[in-house]
Amino acid sequence: MDTRSTKGLPAVRSAPPSSGFPFTAVVGMEDLQLALILAAISPAIGGVLIRGEKGTAKSTAVRALTEILPPVDVVPGCRFSCDPEHPDSTCPDGPHAAGAQTRSARLVELPVGATEDRVLGSLHLEKALAEGVTAYEPGLLAAAHRGLLYVDEVNLLHDHLVDVLLDAAAMGRATVERDGVSVTHPARFVLVGTMNPEEGELRPQLLDRFGLTVDVVASRDPAVRVEVMRARLAYEADPVGFVTRYDGPQRELAERIVKARDLLTEVILTDAALRQIAEICASFDVDGMRADLVTARTAVAHAAWSGRTVVEVDDVRAAAKLALPHRRRRNPFDAPGLDEEQLEEAINNSTPPPDPDDDPDGPDGPDDPGGPGGGVDPVDPGESGAGDASAPGPSGPAPAGEVAGSSEPYKARLLSVQGAGVGVAGRRSRALTEVGRVVGDRARVGREAGRPHLLATIRAAAPHQQVRGRTGPGLAVRTADLRLAVREGREGNLVLFCVDASGSMGTKKRMGEVKTAIVSLLLDAYQRRDTVGLVTFAGAAATVALPPTGSVETAVRRLESLPTGGRTPLAEGLLQAADVLRIAAIRDPRRRPLLVLVTDGRATHGDNAFARARQAAGWLAQHGIATVVVDCEPRRGVRLGLAGELAADLGAEYLDLGEVAAGNLIRTVTDRRAA
Repeated sequence: MDTRSTKGLPAVRSAPPSSGFPFTAVVGMEDLQLALILAAISPAIGGVLIRGEKGTAKSTAVRALTEILPPVDVVPGCRFSCDPEHPDSTCPDGPHAAGAQTRSARLVELPVGATEDRVLGSLHLEKALAEGVTAYEPGLLAAAHRGLLYVDEVNLLHDHLVDVLLDAAAMGRATVERDGVSVTHPARFVLVGTMNPEEGELRPQLLDRFGLTVDVVASRDPAVRVEVMRARLAYEADPVGFVTRYDGPQRELAERIVKARDLLTEVILTDAALRQIAEICASFDVDGMRADLVTARTAVAHAAWSGRTVVEVDDVRAAAKLALPHRRRRNPFDAPGLDEEQLEEAINNSTPPPDPDDDPDGPDGPDDPGGPGGGVDPVDPGESGAGDASAPGPSGPAPAGEVAGSSEPYKARLLSVQGAGVGVAGRRSRALTEVGRVVGDRARVGREAGRPHLLATIRAAAPHQQVRGRTGPGLAVRTADLRLAVREGREGNLVLFCVDASGSMGTKKRMGEVKTAIVSLLLDAYQRRDTVGLVTFAGAAATVALPPTGSVETAVRRLESLPTGGRTPLAEGLLQAADVLRIAAIRDPRRRPLLVLVTDGRATHGDNAFARARQAAGWLAQHGIATVVVDCEPRRGVRLGLAGELAADLGAEYLDLGEVAAGNLIRTVTDRRAA
């Protein structure tokens, strides 16, 4: 029997009516539960990213985790939850008084709209100016110390805030250096982020910095779904009784977590296990060394969780399944995932744990990586040309319903909307944002948060010092004197692609070149943090292939499967795009749109087809929609120039298909509302 100390175990709680759903009652989410438990045992793993479709109980499982975490002893009065037995030397509230108080592990939720001041903390401006005191107001990172920091929809959080969170999670402390404040405080917490991939992926460099990842999908097994419904309905009918029934399993799990934490420092990671981890990571062609380190830490935590003091193959296997899926992405549009057959092959081919007396030398030759020598080229060899529209190829329009594939994307020209917007921070068009260079100041509204403009605040307060009876050092500052900095940065836009998929777009080769150009623009949108949408038109109607979304990957998949053929309902395509933009403006009025029309301009559906298309273009121009027309008319033969006429009606920037790949040149598209 294990006689290790269970000091600090949570007491069995009588469940109040507001008790959350028990962690041990969650059904069919074993991988998620294991990942959360391992992160709780060893926060050095770096947190957990949970990816899953809506309605899969991601948030329920995360919130339930805090119920089984052991309580913490803290120094009374310390704002940073320091441990009385091992107070942090960097704590701004030190030196600490003697004594201790116990409280439950804390769950801190970080809202998507949080500002940097709210996350890191900030200078107490009134005290700084009026009393000459540098007073630091702690933020959410300080509140989460020795607890759990939960970020729902982490993929919608701005990149620089995700950087701050991951740095603190990895280093165990947060540093604030700004506005006259220089503070370092402890910030050791279990970081958990949840996201719906349909709303967009995290950047690969940010994705890599999450320790573990789990993909959660609703079970397709009716028996499992029945159990989920039964548990949830029973909980809703009698929360107190339901939670009470799980007191035993909850206590057992909490005890096991504490024992695993105590055992963690005694687990031995042998040289053979290290070699095995290194070979597995190499076989998956991961970048950098973070994958190896996280896998090693996770394997140690899994061994402790299993009650072992030596890491075994099962620990390495479990760690690799959680630490590698999001680190083997080779293309921005590839979804994270792990081929379990490849993992088993890598485990079998890796060095087995040898006897310490065995001679590790003597290989006959270089190690065989045991994996494929490279990625599979998705491009048909017959269509891998340089993308020249004038290159010879099959003549005639693309057959109806045929799907043309794209080639390797290239660096696309930057297209931006003119004027300064106020949209969501991104990397495309100029905008007034919370980060960027200071271009002015403004009065603070109420208790509004934001970065103070010290010089402007002093200027506002200085003329009133005599009237306010100031004597001695400092300034007499009133709330009305406070000024916030106005900063200019970049915003993300809604880039709506309106794509001509009719037979007039030419040969299969030509349509492949069009798709390559669009994929290149989508890659640019992905890198610039845009929302994208896709409208296609062919035959007799236009279709919303993808409503506005942050998931550029989904747009690429829809585009790649887009068939071509039939007549060209150009007017219908423009009107459908206008309707999508109208609805998007209601849902997110701050995000400025950029319409990218990809067509040869040949309208062939219905009476007066081109005249109706020009009329629709005029309507879009009147509403100030910034537009780019990409002309797909072949360079050889008779050119009608219809796309150019349409661009004039739209007041749009005109590009030939070959000009999409124009290096780093910047084209600014006029937004009449900002002009």
